[in-house]
Amino acid sequence: MSAAEARLAELGHVVPDVSPPIAAYVPAVRTGSYIYTSGQLPMVGGVLQATGKVGADVSAEDAKALAAICALNAIAAVKAVIEDLDRVVRVVKVVGFVASAPEFTGQGGVINGASELLGAAFGDAGVHARSAVGVAVLPLDSPVEVEIIVEVSP
Repeated sequence: MSAAEARLAELGHVVPDVSPPIAAYVPAVRTGSYIYTSGQLPMVGGVLQATGKVGADVSAEDAKALAAICALNAIAAVKAVIEDLDRVVRVVKVVGFVASAPEFTGQGGVINGASELLGAAFGDAGVHARSAVGVAVLPLDSPVEVEIIVEVSP
């Protein structure tokens, strides 16, 4: 078990198996020292955990928890490529998408769910650049989607 997985386990999280893609893509690709994940939805055991717009159908608090699930799924995608999460040098970038009701402006707070989980898992190496973007709709009517870029050792 990697140090990141041990820290996550202390918080009650287990890195899941990679969620199978819902379209024509792969969960993550490596190029050089970087792994880019595809957008990860809040799937647990192949089941989307919520649907709808944040600020209307889904509370910001619930969406933040869903963003953490997305980040956990992104970690799983990274692990599937490198097997050992101790090889993660740094989480470089996080991009979070929030399906938002027109008046909702708390996208940053929602994506904090992903950022905080990555920080808990990787410590200082989990501190990253980030974008939090409000969108009209996401695949399967998911409230959130998260993708990450990580640097890994050879």
